[in-house]
Amino acid sequence: MPEVTELNRVPDAHVPVMKFKFRGISIDLLYASVALSIIPDDLDISQESILYNLDEQSVRSLNGCRVTDQILRLVPDVQSFRTTLRCIKFWAKQRGVYSNVTGFLGGVNWALLVARVCQLYPNAIPSMLVSRFFRVYTQWRWPNPVMLCPIEEDELGFQIWDPRKNPRDRTHLMPIITPAYPCMNSSYNVSTSTLRVMGEQFQKGNKICEDIEMNGAQWSTLFEPYPFFEAYKNYLQVDIIAADEDGLRNWKGWVESRLRILTLMIERDTQGMLQCHPYPCEHVDRTKPCYHCAFFMGLQRKQGVPIQEGQQFDIRDTVDEFKQSVGMYIFWRPGMDIYVSHVRRKQIPSYVFPGGVRRTRPGRAANLAGRTSPGARECSPKSSNSPALDDMHEECYSNSAEKANKRKYESVLDVVDADKRAAASSPNDTNCLSSVVAVEEPYIPSSSSRGGINLKHAKILEEPDMSYAKSDDQLHHKKCSQKERAEEIGLGTEFSHCPSTAGKYQNALVEELEPSVNLGMVLTTQNGLKSETVQKPILRVSLASTA
Repeated sequence: MPEVTELNRVPDAHVPVMKFKFRGISIDLLYASVALSIIPDDLDISQESILYNLDEQSVRSLNGCRVTDQILRLVPDVQSFRTTLRCIKFWAKQRGVYSNVTGFLGGVNWALLVARVCQLYPNAIPSMLVSRFFRVYTQWRWPNPVMLCPIEEDELGFQIWDPRKNPRDRTHLMPIITPAYPCMNSSYNVSTSTLRVMGEQFQKGNKICEDIEMNGAQWSTLFEPYPFFEAYKNYLQVDIIAADEDGLRNWKGWVESRLRILTLMIERDTQGMLQCHPYPCEHVDRTKPCYHCAFFMGLQRKQGVPIQEGQQFDIRDTVDEFKQSVGMYIFWRPGMDIYVSHVRRKQIPSYVFPGGVRRTRPGRAANLAGRTSPGARECSPKSSNSPALDDMHEECYSNSAEKANKRKYESVLDVVDADKRAAASSPNDTNCLSSVVAVEEPYIPSSSSRGGINLKHAKILEEPDMSYAKSDDQLHHKKCSQKERAEEIGLGTEFSHCPSTAGKYQNALVEELEPSVNLGMVLTTQNGLKSETVQKPILRVSLASTA
């Protein structure tokens, strides 16, 4: 079929899926083998009898449709639910928290969160539902689960989410439970770091909605893109290259699915002292002749930890283990490489910015005049058996501005001295990340590297920074008042990682939110009431422990 492009199968996913584009529209095609000799036209997959004699993968595939149908049955007003969900999903994409694969939330997760708010405020219009969405989840005490209906057991015997019986379920940080049998946690990918990031974004959204309600602020403020490359002082840059377009698509999909594992590894090996913010947007350097893309991860020290001079985080072994796990890709081909580099904010490559132009910080415009920001420090890739590939790698990772910054293939980045000089020149800025040491060598899998991994846990030497972040302990605090909000990161950038139609889409959403109606007002209900008292939740948030 000529209409089908970018066909890619993902057989080892939690829910096996075939990804492709049909006439430019991305589609995930699921497969399930049902115990029927003939499939009737009026087959109702919502009936639990359809699950008889099915394997777990087929059950998970069918549950995608079953959960969607059940959500629509459980919300009080389908149209208000849909409008609110469109707004929240657009907001999540703009703020960089829409990605299940990297440890944030995906489409079904956001749908379940919105549906729960619709249940709590059954008579609210979409504008109020958006406002109450942020209020509810700013105050929600995770890991209390979000559930649209009670969890039911069945004689079919499939495992359901139950932390009382399943020890693994007790480790879930942000349980969002699907309503269809067998009930599962749809957000098992969430980590400590990604939960922290989403908590900060909920607080930011709640503050903006309060300003809209009280001070007449504009809805467009809520949908401003997140200035990721201004939010941190230190980043990990993960460069992915391949020999051809199909190879890059497959290789990139595999590496992207493992970025969540890298986040967990860093949390584990630094005992949670180094926090990560994986950014789900990919970036492409179109000036290079090879097939290339890059992902970035913000790094910062956990807030409230005493800073000791000369300490650093050594995550070289962590990065090595990550590369080893990525090298287990069974469809690896020559030319598929991955590079991990530690870059500071001023070293972020220009191709990640709109139009390839770096946005100059106002306070440093005069000092940076006439200077060129150094690029990320890279190393020479290992030599492969193919001269053509070697030439491609050399050309891809070489240009006149970067030759002076090349490192040997075993090199290690050390920024302690630079940080000491910065601290000496700016005594008030003592919370910068003192040092993150990361391996920069390229990785080409071999038969010997695909064996067992003997990880030597890196010695934690520490580092600092965290002026923007809120500690994980505060996210689990019993109350979350306005005074406890994290410091907000300044907006005003023009970053936009959404399609060119994002502005039109945003305007349409703002119109649907009825900006002429105050958030405190409620449309006339069936009983003729206009007071906001009708908006009190009919179902109260469960605060009891499920453990």
